[in-house]
Amino acid sequence: MDSLTQIVLGAACGEAILGKKIGNKALLFGAIGGTIPDLDVFVGSWLYGNEIDAMLFHRGFMHSILFSVLAAFVLGWLVFKLYNSGRRKDTTTQSNWVSLFFWALFTHPILDCFTPYGTQLFAPFSDYRVAINNIAVADPVYTLPFLICMIVLMFFKRTSEKRKLWLKLGIGIGSIYILFTLGNKVYIDSIFKKSLKKSDIVYDRFSTQPSILNNILWYGIAENDSAYYVAFYSLLDSEAYFLDFEELPKSRENELFEDTDLKRLAWFSNYYYNISKIDENNFTYYDLRYPVLNDTGLKEPVFSLSLYKDENRLNMKPFEPNTGDFSKAIKLLWERMKGK
Repeated sequence: MDSLTQIVLGAACGEAILGKKIGNKALLFGAIGGTIPDLDVFVGSWLYGNEIDAMLFHRGFMHSILFSVLAAFVLGWLVFKLYNSGRRKDTTTQSNWVSLFFWALFTHPILDCFTPYGTQLFAPFSDYRVAINNIAVADPVYTLPFLICMIVLMFFKRTSEKRKLWLKLGIGIGSIYILFTLGNKVYIDSIFKKSLKKSDIVYDRFSTQPSILNNILWYGIAENDSAYYVAFYSLLDSEAYFLDFEELPKSRENELFEDTDLKRLAWFSNYYYNISKIDENNFTYYDLRYPVLNDTGLKEPVFSLSLYKDENRLNMKPFEPNTGDFSKAIKLLWERMKGK
């Protein structure tokens, strides 16, 4: 999920493990731990000269269970050595710090697994991307109550029972909302299948996910041999159907599909993609999982990647989300969310 959410969740883990011993400093160290997996964005840019490699490094090994375990021992040992001195000596144990960093690191990819982006939880043993698709990568209904609870508890002494109460409240509200989104996902899947049948659309597979910043407006995509079919549905719609299906003919450059980089991009998109040829050296790649609405009602992909031939490989120009006028896109999203 977004960085703020991961900071809040990491801070909660820090509070749960060491809050009673070191107070608000536990929130700080937990927040740091919760941020570390997302540093793979910078690590990838540093390690790779190819932009596709750098992008695909995100939510890879640094979001895995193995990394959480290894990094927890290293960071726990290091921070304990630095912290355990002077007046702070013997106020904490190395085990405390390993536990703090493990939970801050581990809950980060677990939360990311609920989003559509996908997380390589089992790397490097498997490149399977866990993506449950029940919550958007940024959802204020999850984040804001949790954040408020963490801010409130900071004003109580570290030994106060009210501090524990606010921690439980923050974790509890967030957990209940996650459970709601999981149930909502099951319901939406049933609505999408019913809508495809009503529209006489023959499909091989489909996927649904919430639109950004909410769990009310959902997007669905179905695939067959020749095309994709995409539509939106709001829980506030007058009818329980995905409305106004749009057909997107498959656009593939067959001579390029043997290219390893293109195969990796297809894997990244869970094979929901189109690619168009601009000229002999330039292509546009569309990840069809993340749409935005525009004035004409078209569902255009946020991930429109500009690819080009770079010697014997494909490379990518720096990514810029295809949202057009962002404020207008949010307004259209809001209007559609209110239902038809």
